[in-house]
Amino acid sequence: MDAVKTYVDFSQDSLKYSALSVAFNPVFWNIAARLEYNTHFLTKLALGRPKCGCYLLAVTIFSLGIIRDLLYEKALRDQPIYNALDILPVKIIAGLIFAYGNVLVLSSMWALGVTGTYLGDYFGILMDARVTGFPFNITDNPMYYGSTLSFLGTALWFAKPAGIALSAFVLVMYLIALRFEEPFTAEIYAKRDRERAAGKKDK
Repeated sequence: MDAVKTYVDFSQDSLKYSALSVAFNPVFWNIAARLEYNTHFLTKLALGRPKCGCYLLAVTIFSLGIIRDLLYEKALRDQPIYNALDILPVKIIAGLIFAYGNVLVLSSMWALGVTGTYLGDYFGILMDARVTGFPFNITDNPMYYGSTLSFLGTALWFAKPAGIALSAFVLVMYLIALRFEEPFTAEIYAKRDRERAAGKKDK
């Protein structure tokens, strides 16, 4: 425990704020999306236009992500360096991890578009078919895993064990979020398929 305290300064408020931001963001977008699905409050704010409501949520989530990243950067600056990580081979690995993480994030956004990325399903904006090309042929959740890798790559680049710990916390929060998101989203599409099947029978 003393060794952990040597390389992770738990007294820094910036570390706590960063962890809170990491925890808050997925909780926020899951609550907001569920509320939209059940009450259409964002669609109503957008004067009855679901796509505009989705764009409003997208801007909010993106902005919260920027704040989270800034808090993470501030937390890393306030944390001690682990000299064993502050070497060229680790920096090369860190750069590769960061680059790969960003490839996963950006390519998934490109494949899904704005509404596919930012919970358009909850607004009734459904995709015609499941996206199976890159990066979804590697993992079902490239945005989450790519984001985690970006955090990890940054932590390794700056040789900050606290950043590695925060990266692990990012992954934990995403995995928790997926336990709520995946079954709910699957049910949205299953409902659409049932309605389509019922419509065909009526014809």
